[in-house]
Amino acid sequence: MVLVLYANMYSFVFLQLLTLYVLSCSVPGFLAGNDNSKDYCIIGAGPGGLQMGYFLERAKRDYVIFERANTSGAFFIRYPRHRKLISINKRHTGKTNKEFNLRHDWNSLLSDDESLQMRHYSKEFFPPADDYVRYLRDYAKNLELNIQYNTNIGNIQRVAKETDGNVTHHFTMDDQSGNGYTCRYLIICTGISTPNDPDFLGSEHTDSYDDMSLDTDDYEGQSVLILGRGNSAFETADHIVGSTNLIHMISRSRLRLAWETHYVGDLRAINNGLLDTYMLKSLDGQLEGDVADMMIIKRSDGKLVLGVPFDRDALSELRRDLENGNISSVNISERFNVDEMTVDTLDFGLPDNFALRDPYDRIIRCLGFKFDFDIFNSKSCNVTAGQGRKKKFPAIKANYESLKVPGLFFAGTNTHSLDFRKSAGGFIHGFRYTARALHNILEWRNHKVPWPSVRQPITELLNHIIKRINEASGTYQMFGVLGDVIILANDDTEYIYLEEYPLKMLHAIPGITGYSANRILVVSLEYGYDFSGPGKDVFRRNRAIGEPSEAHLSNFLHPVIYFYKELPSIEAMRLISKHPGAVLPEPVKVHHMVEDFLTDFSAPVSHVLVLRRFLESCIEQDLRNFFDNQCFWMALTHSSPPESCKTFFLKGQRLPPYFELQGSLTREQYFGEEETIKREMEAQRHREADPIDELKPDVRNVGFGFEEHSEL
Repeated sequence: MVLVLYANMYSFVFLQLLTLYVLSCSVPGFLAGNDNSKDYCIIGAGPGGLQMGYFLERAKRDYVIFERANTSGAFFIRYPRHRKLISINKRHTGKTNKEFNLRHDWNSLLSDDESLQMRHYSKEFFPPADDYVRYLRDYAKNLELNIQYNTNIGNIQRVAKETDGNVTHHFTMDDQSGNGYTCRYLIICTGISTPNDPDFLGSEHTDSYDDMSLDTDDYEGQSVLILGRGNSAFETADHIVGSTNLIHMISRSRLRLAWETHYVGDLRAINNGLLDTYMLKSLDGQLEGDVADMMIIKRSDGKLVLGVPFDRDALSELRRDLENGNISSVNISERFNVDEMTVDTLDFGLPDNFALRDPYDRIIRCLGFKFDFDIFNSKSCNVTAGQGRKKKFPAIKANYESLKVPGLFFAGTNTHSLDFRKSAGGFIHGFRYTARALHNILEWRNHKVPWPSVRQPITELLNHIIKRINEASGTYQMFGVLGDVIILANDDTEYIYLEEYPLKMLHAIPGITGYSANRILVVSLEYGYDFSGPGKDVFRRNRAIGEPSEAHLSNFLHPVIYFYKELPSIEAMRLISKHPGAVLPEPVKVHHMVEDFLTDFSAPVSHVLVLRRFLESCIEQDLRNFFDNQCFWMALTHSSPPESCKTFFLKGQRLPPYFELQGSLTREQYFGEEETIKREMEAQRHREADPIDELKPDVRNVGFGFEEHSEL
């Protein structure tokens, strides 16, 4: 009997465990100890979602990442269609500095695991997309990110809840199985992954980038028209150019080359082979035109005819008839008798030398991607689109929060409306840093954890800035968008250094970082105004500046330091948005460091000296370092010796004379007895003839024998 009871008990326990296991496998969102409620919900496990997940994981926050596919980085399983990334994988820089090397690694996400760098996954300069999928899978697995796969989130709503008279808000959402989830803060990281397929007459006769054949034999001996002239369009053209009769490309905007605009989203050199065949007279060609003003008609022989009606009223009438079901594409073909391809029978009023008068075998749509707004319940979570050319992105504020939905944030490519065509926020090597900025914002906003900072004596400021502008990757990649902010503190004897702060939020430093601020310096990396752009000759002979006195005319990326005696107002920040070339409001003082061919801003005179003098003019202090006997003399002759002497020598720390640094030599041994006497007499004459004025900006080094050896 006892054995039977034990057997029944074990059977019951086994059945309970089996039920739990089946539920955990079959019901998305069913997690052990999880009531489907989290502080943070991240939608999307692409690069942006994984990067946000990493920061939340390291901060030990309560979060989950929802991913509709069964793996992370699912976008890259299909795109780019021709399986070659255009983000560079520069494995060697000649340096071992990890931060510097990230300037030239456009694929790796930020982490504390050095094995998770793209250079370990591919040796190719432009890596295969399949290698990147493998990298993202390892990133998610090795860092143990909390990802719930096979969960397609939709019906996102913002809901109010009243507790003890206090109204709070949270977000609810459902998955494809009807399971509900709740979170306090929502971060959308779904990217720009929905193909942009505008509706135009005859679009049903075209192929799309999304479903086009990748077999080049299918294009053998064909004439092809490609709609669009972005990287996906040129990538497609390069893939099939060896098989086709000709390739024509058409787009409403002019061609923009990345090397002339300094915007990595424009046409990259790796994809622009068709420009050669166009300009070198090999049948291929480029045209400007809007597909919305066109119609595509299929002839009975399968050829595709492109028409551009001059009569806009007739075009509008055709659109209405199609939408109302009064006619079909077949009726259109009959109406215009397209089998007889002449201008008269088409009755478009086009000239007989119309550029696109010949029929095509294929027309391929390569019109880019846009954000998917359908995941939101528009009644309670009205996420709006940007304006103009930014309409493919959600409209957001400078702190990455939705323009109209409080508590809803965006990370990854979604945030590119803030720096569209200006910086790299729409790409991995840019948004990995904006994701970190968002995390820092949320840490102070929700958990009162201040922005990461370093507090140091003012004597360290010069070296700190020089180090950052020569190594930092965040401000390098997100030039003009993220910058270092230096808060002057304790009567300018100390400073607080904040890295990679969103410059559009400069007016809100206390509310964003947790630090009070008044007098500040801002370090930004910028290109010269009006240097780059479509049609600009960026290779002109006088494109670079080498004279420090003309640093403000620098064209290539160079540091710009702004000084404010008080934070700019929100009105001043709004005004700069009306001036495309402006990065920040007018400061009290500004200093441009002259551009450098090696991007090395440590030249003793051209960079360091002029920067030091600018900083000294801002804080009205001498920032040079002095040896101990110099500090001793100035302590006896000045009411207020330089700050470095106060910080070190007068507190019992000393920097020994230069000759002592060479070993245990005495003055006489180092200089020689005769030279020692000569130097003592010369130093005395200087002291008598030119006593040091403590307010003089370029104080002489008056100690024994240090004129040649003192630091700048």
